[in-house]
Amino acid sequence: MENNFEELEKETEQDCSKAESGKALYDAKLRFAAKLKTIMSGMKELKKEERPVFGKRVNEFKEKMEARFAELGEALKRAELERKYQREQVDITLPGKAYTQGNVHPITLVKKQLIDIFSGMGFTVFEGPEIETDYYNFTALNTPKDHPARDMQDTFYINDNMLLRTQTSAGQIRVMEKQQPPIKILSPGKVFRSDDDATHSPMFHQMEGLVVDKGITLCDLMGMLNEFAAKMFNEETKVRFRPSYFPFTEPSVEVDLSCFACGGKGCRLCKGTGWIEVLGAGVVNRRVLENCGVDPDEYTGFAFGMGIERIAMLKYGINNIKNFYDNDVRFLKQFND
Repeated sequence: MENNFEELEKETEQDCSKAESGKALYDAKLRFAAKLKTIMSGMKELKKEERPVFGKRVNEFKEKMEARFAELGEALKRAELERKYQREQVDITLPGKAYTQGNVHPITLVKKQLIDIFSGMGFTVFEGPEIETDYYNFTALNTPKDHPARDMQDTFYINDNMLLRTQTSAGQIRVMEKQQPPIKILSPGKVFRSDDDATHSPMFHQMEGLVVDKGITLCDLMGMLNEFAAKMFNEETKVRFRPSYFPFTEPSVEVDLSCFACGGKGCRLCKGTGWIEVLGAGVVNRRVLENCGVDPDEYTGFAFGMGIERIAMLKYGINNIKNFYDNDVRFLKQFND
């Protein structure tokens, strides 16, 4: 039996000497345990009085080898840590990595500028849902099912009654239903239309405004837009109204600004006209007020809507709306607060 212990100790030492990692030492330990179990199975062949002596010898041998395994394990752990430190060693003389500071996206930048401008004139912000009902997106805005104005917008329908909103004007209806005049709100957010070219995107951002109170006229709209143009572009920018049509306003106007690039003399940006179209607006249609429970004989109002991408493209000279969505750092880093 003693020879068996000596032989197993010798084999285990040779096995451990080849171990270069904790995993290899663990495997050696498993092999040792299996062989020791085989030796211990011979206890049943011993006489009864010999078994206690044999058991004591097994325990002493087992404790000795476990101490040896623990000693080798600590040595291997230190060696592995040393190798890890060598691999991860940093040359502190090398230059550090440069991290550039990110910029606010131009759409977010212009949106914040617009909110700041109109907040200064007393507007509050309301953001409605992007998935709307047909009623809020069309019918309540004086656009019934058979109205030809629906052909002006290619709508993404979810079902017969639900759709991705084509305009943030739907939010104005929600406010007028719950709040009595005076009302002065901005409704910014994403809108969706089936349109895609250099100046249009299936998803884009709108900023719509609504004012409802006693005695509101187109003159109030003109004064407000003059203030907007001066703060968004420059003090010399002039505002011009042209007659137009929208189902939710009457009268309706297209709003042009004098070209801030050439001062109205005519250039490439304004296509030689001296004017740039920026938004649509008008006096809120009586039927829209009635749909929301507002008395059109007591209150009047005006509404306006602009594309945030459109304003950003004009302000920063961007000629393709897709630049906003390409995630090109070279483009984005040109814009600062």
